[in-house]
Amino acid sequence: MPELPEVETMRRGVLPVVGARIESVQLVPCRRRPISISHSVATLRRRLVGTKIQAVERIGKKVVVINDSQIRLVFEPRMTGLVLTSKPPTNEHLRFRLGLQGKSVRELLYWDRRGLGLIYCLNEEEFFSQLQRWNLGPDACDISCSEFSDRLGQTKRPIKVALLDQSLLAGVGNLYASEILHRAKISPLRPALALNAREWKRVHQVLREVLDEAIEYEGSTLADGTYRNALNQAGSYQNEHRVYDREGERCPSCRLGTIIRIVQAQRATFFCPKCQSR
Repeated sequence: MPELPEVETMRRGVLPVVGARIESVQLVPCRRRPISISHSVATLRRRLVGTKIQAVERIGKKVVVINDSQIRLVFEPRMTGLVLTSKPPTNEHLRFRLGLQGKSVRELLYWDRRGLGLIYCLNEEEFFSQLQRWNLGPDACDISCSEFSDRLGQTKRPIKVALLDQSLLAGVGNLYASEILHRAKISPLRPALALNAREWKRVHQVLREVLDEAIEYEGSTLADGTYRNALNQAGSYQNEHRVYDREGERCPSCRLGTIIRIVQAQRATFFCPKCQSR
């Protein structure tokens, strides 16, 4: 967390910064665990101050701010990072600030409670080199059904674990993998290579449906309240979850099974053993 829907919501939320001129770059003093930044603040200032923001894009679970010199400022939120244009949830966890002028939005902020996030400031050559190191698969919002089944269907790993592999498919994380497999009525324990063509088609269709719905609801804000959109407001897709973090509850789909929790690849998986039978 955050996953593709939350990061896409962040991207859309900060789009008003496009066209703004960057007037200052600040690494905000913070007594918490320091975040990792690819270059010195002096280098960031040299590359960014005085330039205009040309676009805001998303790559997998990363927000990419591009200026008119084709410098990419990449925010990787990891577990608890947020990209914001308004007052952050707390001041003590604010990490980074861009001062802006020329648009209604006056600053772009990066906030991170646990300090696990990363910031990269990359020229074109560095960016494409880093892109190779990230080794990201096709974006989950763009992948075709045939490529989806071809990429994931060659592994003996459980389908839930395969969905989390960012080199196969970029953007899906633990929460949405559980929700996708539940709606598709596929057991998270089944080996990916055991799915047939009809099942792959169903999982692919549900993948798009769940991600599109979650983006429409501006992501999921869980019980810890950490995730917020760019305006520091909670998402609402958590109210639509059918299995995630609902261990012990009756399945809302079949009304016969009870949702259970297991651990796969050191991550919690939630599913209904009745309607997601192996």
